Amino acid sequence: MNKKVLQTLEYDKIKLQLHAFLLTPVGRQEADALAPETDIDRINYWLLETADGVLIDRLKGGLPISKLADITPHLKRLNINASLSATELSEVSTVLRNTSTIVNFFEQLQDEVIGESLQVLPEQAQNLEILQDVTRQIQIAIDISGRINDEASFELKAIRGKIIGHENAVKHQMQDYTRGKTAQYLSDPIVTIRADRYVLPVKAEYRNQFGGVVHDQSQTGQTLYIEPQAVVELNNKLSELRVKEAVEEQHVLQELSAALAPHTVEIANNVKIIGHFDFINAKSRLSARLDAMQPTVNPNNHVNLQQAWHPLLDKKIAVANDIVLGEDYKAIIITGPNTGGKTITIKTLGLLQLMAQSGLFITTKRPSTVGIFNEVFADIGDEQSIEQSLSTFSSHMANIVSMLDNIDDQTLVIFDELGAGTDPAEGAALAIAILDKVASLGAYVIATTHYPELKLYGYNRPETINASMVFDVETLRPTYQFMMGVPGQSNALAIAKRLGLGEDVIGAATALTNESDQDLNNMIADLVTKRDQVNKEREILELQLKTTDEQATAFEEKQRQLEKDRAQIVLDAKNEANHIVASTKKQAEQLISEIRKERLNAGQQTGQFSEQDLQAKKGQLEKLRQNNSLEKNKVLQRAKRAKALAAGDEILVKSYSQQGTLVKKHSNGQWEVEMGILKMLVDEDDVVKTEATDNAQKSKAKQKQRKVVKTKTAGNTVRQTASAKLDLRGVRYEAALSELDRYLDTAVLANLGAVEIIHGKGTGALRKGVTEFLRSDRRVKSFHFASANAGGDGATIAELA
Repeated sequence: MNKKVLQTLEYDKIKLQLHAFLLTPVGRQEADALAPETDIDRINYWLLETADGVLIDRLKGGLPISKLADITPHLKRLNINASLSATELSEVSTVLRNTSTIVNFFEQLQDEVIGESLQVLPEQAQNLEILQDVTRQIQIAIDISGRINDEASFELKAIRGKIIGHENAVKHQMQDYTRGKTAQYLSDPIVTIRADRYVLPVKAEYRNQFGGVVHDQSQTGQTLYIEPQAVVELNNKLSELRVKEAVEEQHVLQELSAALAPHTVEIANNVKIIGHFDFINAKSRLSARLDAMQPTVNPNNHVNLQQAWHPLLDKKIAVANDIVLGEDYKAIIITGPNTGGKTITIKTLGLLQLMAQSGLFITTKRPSTVGIFNEVFADIGDEQSIEQSLSTFSSHMANIVSMLDNIDDQTLVIFDELGAGTDPAEGAALAIAILDKVASLGAYVIATTHYPELKLYGYNRPETINASMVFDVETLRPTYQFMMGVPGQSNALAIAKRLGLGEDVIGAATALTNESDQDLNNMIADLVTKRDQVNKEREILELQLKTTDEQATAFEEKQRQLEKDRAQIVLDAKNEANHIVASTKKQAEQLISEIRKERLNAGQQTGQFSEQDLQAKKGQLEKLRQNNSLEKNKVLQRAKRAKALAAGDEILVKSYSQQGTLVKKHSNGQWEVEMGILKMLVDEDDVVKTEATDNAQKSKAKQKQRKVVKTKTAGNTVRQTASAKLDLRGVRYEAALSELDRYLDTAVLANLGAVEIIHGKGTGALRKGVTEFLRSDRRVKSFHFASANAGGDGATIAELA
């Protein structure tokens, strides 16, 4: 990307704002080197980094980056086996500690909902190397201010202990001189230090009262700083201890430097990654300051900026506009009065495009799309050069000539007041010719102009559209609103009339105005009027549509509630009926059992009913049972499915009144929802599944249900014809027990002495249910699990009565 356009569109001011958030030298280097990229994969990756940073900044306050010093020289010295100072080791230690902090930070995020939403930064954090041993060693030896701690070595701690003892002895003896008779010889009754020795401020005339050594004197010479003879020996011993302390401290520094030397490559890599995280932090915090959004990158250069404003303007006062280029047309011609906002509009397009190609979020109020341009050229403002003796027109032409030599079909060209600075007729003709040349090269262009001839150009040329900045004639003020499809209207006569210029002058001016120009202005005025009318009607229709949708939603909700209430009433009635049937069946079974016993005791078939008749009556009684399961209750099924949510469902987020798609459900019960290019977490109560998803799922459920019914029916037929074996594997719990009940009736009728019931092992629920059923059933004399080679506890052998 050429450097001139970065300067023209004030790209460096955006980079300068990044520096306010940076804490590391590497982060500042990345910000300085930041430039628009042309590779779509790299752009998208940069945007994902920024998106991760924005999410972390919003939920966690940003990545935990410490303010770091430049330790590159320190690492170079370690590579040549040099020793670092305590301050330098402390700066390296800060990097090592920050590395551990960041690694721990990302490890904690893995257990949280946010960790599932991050896309690229956790992978980058895995490249950080934690040097635990050497980090701990330096932390023990040196504090964050660069002072060597007593715990750095046993010898150092012992020496410093002796130093403290000697210092206390010297201070105690020296303080004796500041009291009593000797105090009169002192300029001040204090103990001070000169040349690392404890001394007294003695009046010059009393220097012989103390003996010892003079280390300094005041500027007037009236005070001498004397080390009394009585403490000279103690001070000498103290000096020796301090020399030993310095030697031991140097030894500690050498050992720590030697411990760091093998890890300079890992430390340098950590510095680079932390600096990059610092840069991402800055991008995310700049996005928050600007209230910017993540754009979508379109490889076909379809630019669609929705409610965009210039990032260097205050959002509270800036007017946001929609700017669309590239899909239906490749050229926009903007006409309108001065100070109407034309220049800031084209700058907004150019600067946001450069920001997006740099991996930065852009200032739009709604999800927007940007292109990928290999070059962006801009000819904006007065570039007159006094040194080169170039006029404004000549300067613009020289700039345009250099552009035309480098334009292709992947270029965005921005012209401000194209053709200005010369004769209007020639300027308009030249502007048209330049636009035609740019179009022939396949470039994308947005241009501003005053020339009325270019209004017709925007109407007649293919892939070209007119646009304008709206001007309020009533208030004589620009609105700064960008209007696509309508050229700018000349308001000079209307403004002059409102300012009080006489009708005679206005009439004369109107008569001198070209008739075609008047017709064009009238046509534009009519277009604007009709556009305003259409917009008002559209707002009314949108309001009516919204009201209708709300009423329809409320009606559907009431209908669902009525169906649910009706289904519940039917379900309660069936449960009551089943209770009565169950009671009657229990009495019937008892009666049948008694009759069967009497027949067996008599050894003959006596009585009014045969065994088959008794079982037939029992079957008729069973048919009275009502099915109250949710599986065949279509109303309750439909209500349950309406509430059930699954990944991929099309839904409506009630709090935003926006449609989206469910991505996945997080561990805290919230759903990750994709709305356009946005992804966010919402509560399940805030989500309503749309009708399209319900219909699709209903169709799939019906097909699946038909398959299940066929499978079960076939399975029941096989089991009922089995003579001495019943296989219940894969059958639901309640259905299995019901089938076992029917099978025992069949086995008794067939006079089987023993049967095998295969229930499998599984979770053990079905095995337990079968056991409890057999234990309470009068048709079963005894039962036990099958032998180990015949299924073990996966099958039960029942001996019938």
